[in-house]
Amino acid sequence: MYKEPTGQKIYKLPTLKNLMTKWREEGEQVVFSNGCFDILHLGHIDYLEKARQLGSKLIIGINSDASVKRLKGPERPVQPEEARCRLIAALAFVDAVVVFEEDTPLGLIETLRPHILVKGNDYAFSQIVGADFVIKNGGEVKTIPLVEGYSTTRIIEQIKKL
Repeated sequence: MYKEPTGQKIYKLPTLKNLMTKWREEGEQVVFSNGCFDILHLGHIDYLEKARQLGSKLIIGINSDASVKRLKGPERPVQPEEARCRLIAALAFVDAVVVFEEDTPLGLIETLRPHILVKGNDYAFSQIVGADFVIKNGGEVKTIPLVEGYSTTRIIEQIKKL
């Protein structure tokens, strides 16, 4: 059942930190993941849905436009951060969305201290930003198998060929 406008699931970090404290007090198991989510596709949906199944709340950190540009190049992002946030927030299994300006979500992870940190299985444990911090604080780090053949880069390349 539709409960709230998607914009209400998009938070500034101080507010989300307070909400995280409340969730901890209520015994919620909070999962965190992050990404650019420039062009939402089946791979994203599958990954995020599986991430949510690992806990009772799912927080998604989304790279700011400036961060995406630094990481992916001058032609990215295809969609502005407001649109990317609303699209991710519209997913029923996502509980909170927050934008981060840095190239990595380490600051977010250290501030929020999620119970479970999740990335796709295209990352080795040593490549997962914040993994050491989460484990040191009693949490878990998990990887999720990705759906083969789906990536934003691949979609962009296919569009350019048309």
